[in-house]
Amino acid sequence: MGLRLAQTMALLMALFGSGMVVNGLWIEAKAWLAEGLINLAWQRTLNGQRQVTPWPWADTWPVARLESPRLGVSRLVLSGDSGSTLAFAPGWAEQSTPPGGVGRSFISGHRDTHFRFLKDLQIGDTLKLQEGDGRELDYRVVEHLVVDHRAGWQIPLTGPQELVLITCFPFDALMPGGPLRYIVRAEITG
Repeated sequence: MGLRLAQTMALLMALFGSGMVVNGLWIEAKAWLAEGLINLAWQRTLNGQRQVTPWPWADTWPVARLESPRLGVSRLVLSGDSGSTLAFAPGWAEQSTPPGGVGRSFISGHRDTHFRFLKDLQIGDTLKLQEGDGRELDYRVVEHLVVDHRAGWQIPLTGPQELVLITCFPFDALMPGGPLRYIVRAEITG
């Protein structure tokens, strides 16, 4: 009886471990496929189409490409900043100015994936923003700060033409969704 129990337990552990590996591979495969579909939607946007969803049931679409030349980072920005959007890419807060428009554009992303690079941005760094029509704009990082969102701190929606990039803080936090936010402000230069 003891040997049969040990064999059954070993089989169950092997099946459980295999299931975890398959689940991990499935998540990676979905992320890889989603990134490819978002890139295809962006190419169609650059070719003149508007609001090109990456898959038929998506409620978001690419609106801009954000780049940090010094860090070699390029991220597509999706319309909206819901949790489902941020799972795939940084998202533009639709109540703010559209990326590249006159006013403040708020873009948020997860600290442990798409916006992890924010911690390495320095004052004076250049950020490039490509709009859906292909036009490219340059921004210069002018400020980075940490705020507690519970304190009611806000940047007004109206103001100079700038990007406001927002992610959770600290970058190495063990628990997600804490009250601190890391903010990078970048002003347009050309």
